[in-house]
Amino acid sequence: MSVLDSKVPKGPLKTKWTDYKDHIDLVNPANKRNIDVIVVGTGLAGGSAAATLAELGYNVKTFCYQDSPRRAHSIAAQGGINAAKNYQGDGDSVYRLFYDTVKGGDYRSREANVYRLAEVSANIIDQCVAQGVPFARDYGGLLDNRSFGGVLVSRTFYAKGQTGQQLLLGAYSAMNRQIARGKITPFNRHEMLDVVKVDGKARGIIARDLVTGQLERHSAHAVVIASGGYGNVYFLSTNAMGSNATAAWKIHKKGAFFANPCYTQIHPTCIPRSGDYQSKLTLMSESLRNDGRIWVPKNIEDVKAIREGRKKPTDLSEDERDYYLERRYPAFGNLVPRDVASRAAKERCDAGYGVNATGEAVYLDFASAIIRYGKEQAQIHGIKNPSEAKVYELGKGIVEAKYGNLFQMYEKIVDENPYETPMMIYPAVHYTMGGVWVDYNLMTTIPGCYAIGEANFSDHGANRLGASALMQGLADGYFVLPYTIGDYLSKEIRTGEIPTDTTEFEIAEKSVKERIDFFINNKGNHSVDYYHKRLGNIMWNKCGMSRNAEGLKEAAEEIKALREDFYKNVSVPGTANELNSELEKAGRVADFLELGELFAKDALVREESCGGHFREESVELDGEQKGEAKRKDAEFAFVSAWEYKGEPFDAILHKEQLEFNEIELKQRSYK
Repeated sequence: MSVLDSKVPKGPLKTKWTDYKDHIDLVNPANKRNIDVIVVGTGLAGGSAAATLAELGYNVKTFCYQDSPRRAHSIAAQGGINAAKNYQGDGDSVYRLFYDTVKGGDYRSREANVYRLAEVSANIIDQCVAQGVPFARDYGGLLDNRSFGGVLVSRTFYAKGQTGQQLLLGAYSAMNRQIARGKITPFNRHEMLDVVKVDGKARGIIARDLVTGQLERHSAHAVVIASGGYGNVYFLSTNAMGSNATAAWKIHKKGAFFANPCYTQIHPTCIPRSGDYQSKLTLMSESLRNDGRIWVPKNIEDVKAIREGRKKPTDLSEDERDYYLERRYPAFGNLVPRDVASRAAKERCDAGYGVNATGEAVYLDFASAIIRYGKEQAQIHGIKNPSEAKVYELGKGIVEAKYGNLFQMYEKIVDENPYETPMMIYPAVHYTMGGVWVDYNLMTTIPGCYAIGEANFSDHGANRLGASALMQGLADGYFVLPYTIGDYLSKEIRTGEIPTDTTEFEIAEKSVKERIDFFINNKGNHSVDYYHKRLGNIMWNKCGMSRNAEGLKEAAEEIKALREDFYKNVSVPGTANELNSELEKAGRVADFLELGELFAKDALVREESCGGHFREESVELDGEQKGEAKRKDAEFAFVSAWEYKGEPFDAILHKEQLEFNEIELKQRSYK
């Protein structure tokens, strides 16, 4: 069995990052101005990395398919960002954040990376406050915190339900400063379509100007992939419509290993789908589970009455409601980890207790919170014997202050007032824990090519804790990559400018052009969306929350057949030399069709249940059994793999052959 070197420094977890920084090679300021770095993706990870690298003195080129970095999917993050500051004095610490993250990921993340993440988390908040991010504050003016699923403390900093947007504006403002200085050259409305390797190293990319259709060559001494996740392989997800796997998949096809592609997070609090015509789903922030109680009717007769419109949910008394998370998991209640909450909701709906017309919804109810806050406010304001109406008014005001924009969004979509009737929610694809394999330096198996944020696999194991995505993106971009990439670039100070008129760039551009020409000239019978929807159905039905060997084998064969039909019968209108959104989608769906088969084969070789991946044939182990951490030394270092059948099983790595029909899977372990 081959071994990949993760390059994790020796020594106790709590000193690894400090010792590492003390001994890495650096690039002096005079040399940084002669080094170029390409950053693909300008969300929180890419935007923060670009701004920081430019601030250090590197010449940075940024690429995004949106018309502005402000439209990156990071803007959609609602609930908050974790940091171990212990502002609430409730026992939080760097170690507890590390432990919660590793435990929440079913002990399948790389502990050294996670401990580093927990270490730098506090710095992120200070950085963002300095940028003017308007975090919520308490009555005394101090930064406020709330709790998220899978933890017993309040460590989540937030800006109402707009945290991602506010953090992204902070990173974008830092980028704009460097753009004005000439240290960042932005290429908006550009899509990376291939990476260029010279002598085995990543030396540039081929990008397409999405407005003119022109192909461009861009060179650099290092390439950073910060293009997010691949949840849209399911077609219906909470991701932005344009979110795709192309950048990560292109480097994979040039030698960057994939790890854990089947680890997908199903978010428990999304607005249920209302029909087959939908193209995406809408997330309701996990922060709502702080005050919302999740339930279904106890009696199947009440379920039928609600579906038929003979009863309203507010007609049911407390005794007629099953608060199933509170009943099953009393310690965490409604704030269980996302995978637990998602599976529990699906189980109740599969048992026939779903409350909407499709039978795919449970209630998220704020009535108790409104009453509780109302009584508290009445006490604070000295109102004796307040009426029910007054209690409701006061309580609604508090809930509105905390979650108002989320409630407004729900009402606009569903046309029901969530202050008066419970929200309906159902699990949906949200985040991908798997991604490009990286070492401790965040470098892929291609020298000089890095992957940060959701694009890499390292920090979240089999399940991401809520509010940790923003933390990882900003940690990688502001505080980790700027150190680690310098160690690599210190060997590049004599390289000089990378020319683009070489054979390697010519071959890569020719390959991209041939692929584009194929799509334009292939006069098939079906649209790109036809294939994307069919792929999504296969993925959801056979590679979703619960999976079994038979279904996964069928999925792999069905996706392979679908891909072959796609190349025969897809139809792309328009031309290549213009703004052509269907052509963009064709390339992205082609990549999803390859990734989907890899995804199914990865899930097939995992015979255990973990995180959001429930294997039906296996017996699901309880938390103690599947989450047993082994002490390696006195400094609370965990074994870097969960032992399954005596073999390390924390990462399955995949290298794809260039022929897209023959995907070879190789299980590997790393130090």
